[in-house]
Amino acid sequence: MTEYDVVVAGAGPVGLFLGCELGLGGARVLVVERLTEVDETIKAGAINIPSAIAFYRRGMLPELTAVWEAARERLRAFRGSGAPQRWDKLPPKFAGHFAGIPMDSDLFDGSDPAWADAGPAADLGLGVPQAELERILGRRAARLGVEVRRGVELTGFDADADGVAVHTGEGTVRAGWLVGCDGGRSTVRKLAGFDFPGTDPEITAYQAVVELTGAERLGTGWNTTDVGTYVHGPFPGRILTVEFDRPPADRSAPLTAGELQASLRRVTGVPEVTVDKVVSATRFTDNARQATDYRKGRVLLAGDAAHVHSPFGGQGLNLGIGDAMNLGWKLAAVVRGTAPESLLDSYTAERHPIGAWVLDWTRAQIAVMRPDRHARALRRVVTDLALTTTGTTYLVTRISGIWQRYDLPGDHPLTGASAPDLVLADGTRLGDHLHSGRALLLDLADDAALRAHAEGYGDRLEVRTLACPDRSGLRALFARPDGFVAWAAEDEGGKGLPESLERWLGAPAVSA
Repeated sequence: MTEYDVVVAGAGPVGLFLGCELGLGGARVLVVERLTEVDETIKAGAINIPSAIAFYRRGMLPELTAVWEAARERLRAFRGSGAPQRWDKLPPKFAGHFAGIPMDSDLFDGSDPAWADAGPAADLGLGVPQAELERILGRRAARLGVEVRRGVELTGFDADADGVAVHTGEGTVRAGWLVGCDGGRSTVRKLAGFDFPGTDPEITAYQAVVELTGAERLGTGWNTTDVGTYVHGPFPGRILTVEFDRPPADRSAPLTAGELQASLRRVTGVPEVTVDKVVSATRFTDNARQATDYRKGRVLLAGDAAHVHSPFGGQGLNLGIGDAMNLGWKLAAVVRGTAPESLLDSYTAERHPIGAWVLDWTRAQIAVMRPDRHARALRRVVTDLALTTTGTTYLVTRISGIWQRYDLPGDHPLTGASAPDLVLADGTRLGDHLHSGRALLLDLADDAALRAHAEGYGDRLEVRTLACPDRSGLRALFARPDGFVAWAAEDEGGKGLPESLERWLGAPAVSA
């Protein structure tokens, strides 16, 4: 029986990102995926600021930038198509919409230091399709030696105190840990018996790329009608419809051009619009559920396996990438034996509150999008608020994810925040020193006493002594492998640093 440290079920973006993080951390990983090829179905089309920062901290920003530039060309082509446009004013740090209510870039106030502290990743913006992310991550997994088996479906598993026997269509493999990244209808979650409470669906929605005729009367961007909501664009052939009468009877049934066309005609009120060909299409609804705990013994969940919700606001993929970035280094440290198993308790503690926020954020958008008179009255109020500087800035900041932080022990204002991408005296940035996946102790004041606390951590911790001209008051910073600040100080000596290092990296090695 082949043995692995971790088996990851699902080779979507979350499973692949997690596999890469585990491989980077020294774990032997197997990723199994029932599909034989990357799924080209139109799904998530954007990444938020925390996701962009995660990719940046692993040295992957150039690949994402190339994909974004190609997406922008498609957007420019659609803008030049002669159709009425609503995409001309995107905020500088655009991260989506709220219930289809557009943001006015002239009202966006980007003076919050968090935007500048995010570094180059804050400029990436939208426009990275999920299938492209999967290809980028697949190439990275291959470079890291992560084994990915496509066309192999997890059929069951047996977990005990020492590990997990994972059963697949190709046989059984033994692993220390199993992580379900296998989507909203997760086999791993169901077989493990995770509690999955939430709210039931009430909408039927379609997202597709199609070939259309008779679409001259369709507006571009988000449109609200007496029946529901539809989107046309931001590239040719992309449509989305939302109807509020009931959830789909069978989400897994084949999706036909006729079904898409009927929904498009009902919602838009344009009877002559015709769907001639379906390139890619999917149904979705607003089922909103979240596992009460992301771990049961040797089995963990990440991404849609841990939480499901409607895709409005573009949070789902990004929430999953955040899960993978948080879990990967922790599980790798436990596998290597450098950190206690109790480190994994911080995974649910840190990620569950953000997941709960996303579920409520999407529920709020459903409430504002409903076509009944009460909801339309509420929509007018929300629109008025959104068309203020404070409202626009609040919505863009929340949707972008730049506000996200963890409740970590420590008094410094940076503790628990994503590390500012400091520009250092040698011209590098803080993010450049996180490519290896190791934690970083940044000594900004050449403090030998502080560096002495790092002895015994070996390759678990990268130590750099570099000044930062723009942060004269900050003397030192300890960033976890995911780039979140675990400790920072403006005084010499490193008070509290030993405890923080041991909390997140395990005990230092004892000299012989």
